[in-house]
Amino acid sequence: MNMITFMFISTLILSAALTTLNFWLAQMTPDSEKLSPYECGFDPLGSARLPFSIRFFLVAILFLLFDLEIALLLPLPWATQLKSPTTTLAWTSIIILLLTLGLIYEWMQGGLEWAE
Repeated sequence: MNMITFMFISTLILSAALTTLNFWLAQMTPDSEKLSPYECGFDPLGSARLPFSIRFFLVAILFLLFDLEIALLLPLPWATQLKSPTTTLAWTSIIILLLTLGLIYEWMQGGLEWAE
């Protein structure tokens, strides 16, 4: 058995064991005190479970998308030293093109507009 298969199987077994252990040992006894929001000992002034605007989540997803772009492009200076730098340039161009098209699509759909 090679190392990758061994690591994959051991990761699956460990994950399943920890999940089963969590369900087995977890204490499920919610009461009114545990379910109420904690505000430094004072009685809550309002509902602590107000819904967020979907725009905040959209901006967070866009941030993660472009953060991923930076993570994919970080090794680029070292990749230019490979035997075929044109392949590196092609893949880099494809990544930037796809993310730019996604940004343009999001912009055209109005996902970046805060005021309505």
